[in-house]
Amino acid sequence: MSAIRLLVLGAVRQHGRAHGYQVRNDLEYWGAHEWSNAKPGSIYHALKQMAKQGLLHAHDIAPSTVGGPPRTEYEVTPAGEAEYFSLLREALSRADQKFDVLSAGIGFVVDLPRDEAVALLKQRVRALEEWRSTVTDYYTPEEGPGQLGHIGEIMNLWVHSADSGAEWTRGLIERIEGGAYVFAGEGEPFVGVLAEGEGNPYATGEPHPGDVR
Repeated sequence: MSAIRLLVLGAVRQHGRAHGYQVRNDLEYWGAHEWSNAKPGSIYHALKQMAKQGLLHAHDIAPSTVGGPPRTEYEVTPAGEAEYFSLLREALSRADQKFDVLSAGIGFVVDLPRDEAVALLKQRVRALEEWRSTVTDYYTPEEGPGQLGHIGEIMNLWVHSADSGAEWTRGLIERIEGGAYVFAGEGEPFVGVLAEGEGNPYATGEPHPGDVR
């Protein structure tokens, strides 16, 4: 699973309608260009590709008064909404997700009801525990990595990754169950996007030609 589809769908969804530079600006504001493949070219490609797939609806907006090409704004379709929540649930529940996919899932976790978010994260803990168990069928952590030569360091890495991942996830579950954050249906959500025209201290470049303000 690639993080870019979840990130782009989630960013567009938070705005209702958004042009490519807004999506890019938001993802850079979150630092996603540092921890994922959400680079400018990937973002614009994902927007166009998902519009072709019927996950986004592309609206051509008149050009600005200063001229330039029409600006395209995107809106999540019902199919895109279903895809978004499918990707989100998968990102939060599976143990084998890459760091960028899990990070994207955590970034949108509050779009789910609180109870469902907790259930998905508990599923992730169980999956991590099962993965750890399969590793320890061949490797005994108490005996140390030396039992398998330097290859044992791989097993050691996997066990530590499973343990640390489960510990972190349990901590997040505890905070959520304790009332942290505003989840779907609970009130005004946290605003994690930039308003139109708001400066972005992390922006890396100029708007795309099709995104004239």
